[in-house]
Amino acid sequence: MRTIRTRRTALTACTAALLAVTTLTACQGNDALTKEPSPAGAASAAQPSGGTTDTGNAQPAGHTPAGGAPAAAKGGVGDGNSKVSGGKGGTEAGFSACAASSTKIVATRVERPVNHMLLTVTNIGKRACDVHLAPLLRFDDEQAATQIVDDSKPQAVVTLAPGGSAYAGVTLSSGTGEAAHGYKPKGLSLHFAARSGSGSVGAPVKVTLPADTYKDDAAAVTYWLDSMKDALTY
Repeated sequence: MRTIRTRRTALTACTAALLAVTTLTACQGNDALTKEPSPAGAASAAQPSGGTTDTGNAQPAGHTPAGGAPAAAKGGVGDGNSKVSGGKGGTEAGFSACAASSTKIVATRVERPVNHMLLTVTNIGKRACDVHLAPLLRFDDEQAATQIVDDSKPQAVVTLAPGGSAYAGVTLSSGTGEAAHGYKPKGLSLHFAARSGSGSVGAPVKVTLPADTYKDDAAAVTYWLDSMKDALTY
């Protein structure tokens, strides 16, 4: 009887011990579930997968490093400050010489100065063109071209936009009537001068003269000018 009680007491003690171990394990498991994550773990979660770290040296688009040139932007068209080579009126600027087919020329008698005529050339084409130097004139069947007034030379070639005009003044005769070979011509041929100053460009233009036009050996023509007033100054 005493032996049975001893065994029961031992069994009860073992059961109590086993129960204590189970309870401790269960408590430790709950601690692991409620434990706060470490700071290192938080930082790792904030960093996106595959992300890059800003080193503080990133440059804005188009930035020019010291001593370097900026990279050209894709599809860029330049800075918009490029200049046309050759300046106004040059062949490099994309302008061609004016020709008979793209111009209209009118000869007009003027009251002042006396014995003068005004030539007006108008661009009737769709593109700008240049009138170089002075018009090359021949009255009737004269062999030599009319002399040119050197003092009237402009500083730049005159460029005619579509619809634009240029002018040349023509001295027909001397004011005193002392020049030789005076007569009334019936026709006038005009050639456009070549840019080089040697020869002419294109076909000649037949210009209708005002009625009773009189000329003599004093006849002279100015360079093409962009001002009617300037053309009649000489």
